[in-house]
Amino acid sequence: MTERSGWVPDDVDTGLPSAARLYDYLLGGGHNFAADRALAEKFLLAQPNARTIARLNRAFLRRAVLHLAAGGVRQFLDLGSGIPTVGNVHEVARRADPGARVVYVDFEDVAVAHSRLMLEHDEQAAVVQEDLTDPAAVLAAARGTGLLDFTEPVGVLVVGVLHFVPPEKDPTAVVAAYRDAVAPGSGLAVSQFTADLQPVEMAGIVEVMKKSMNPMFPRSCAEITALFSGFDLVEPGVVPLPLWRPEEGAVQEGDPGRAGILAGVGHKR
Repeated sequence: MTERSGWVPDDVDTGLPSAARLYDYLLGGGHNFAADRALAEKFLLAQPNARTIARLNRAFLRRAVLHLAAGGVRQFLDLGSGIPTVGNVHEVARRADPGARVVYVDFEDVAVAHSRLMLEHDEQAAVVQEDLTDPAAVLAAARGTGLLDFTEPVGVLVVGVLHFVPPEKDPTAVVAAYRDAVAPGSGLAVSQFTADLQPVEMAGIVEVMKKSMNPMFPRSCAEITALFSGFDLVEPGVVPLPLWRPEEGAVQEGDPGRAGILAGVGHKR
């Protein structure tokens, strides 16, 4: 028996777990189903630090957006944006500039449905339902919102999502297509699971996620760094989540390598 609620699109199979809803559960959200929670518990067995990692990844997103906004970026394309939760990109960006504009991109039905509800009366943000691995379709849909001016710098956010893109989709080429579409001065923020930091735990996560609609493909530091071709990496480069420009006074929670995810930000030349 599967769950069904008024906020769930009719064609969603609530018995098939998804990465977006698993992430929502790890962050303490309420837009997930029994199948997602069951998978999340297996995820936690493989990686007991998973809730902390989810929170660290969300914190990196916030710091990356604020960094780009401080450099003059006033529009953002958030690829694989997931289910709305506190501290969304448009909320963070508008701390720097109330006029900041955001287009969210996701293909997961529940994520898109909730984003549309949340943004229903927001004229400076929108969501499009597309697959980030089809840049032509994403860029056309983003332009169609009328919110992004690609002659001006855009912050391209690929946070916590590329590890769901299989090698045959060529994530480096996918990111390069977005790089080529944006103006000089644009930014790229990436975070991605890696086996470089905790190989045993990562192997367990890969096995767990094979049972979901979103298998996982960790990548090495070299592979993640290669995504920034055409961008100047800002200091400290590609590093574990907690080490990317931590806020002044931030307390490190144990070994940064336990974050399991590498992250970086670059500026287009």
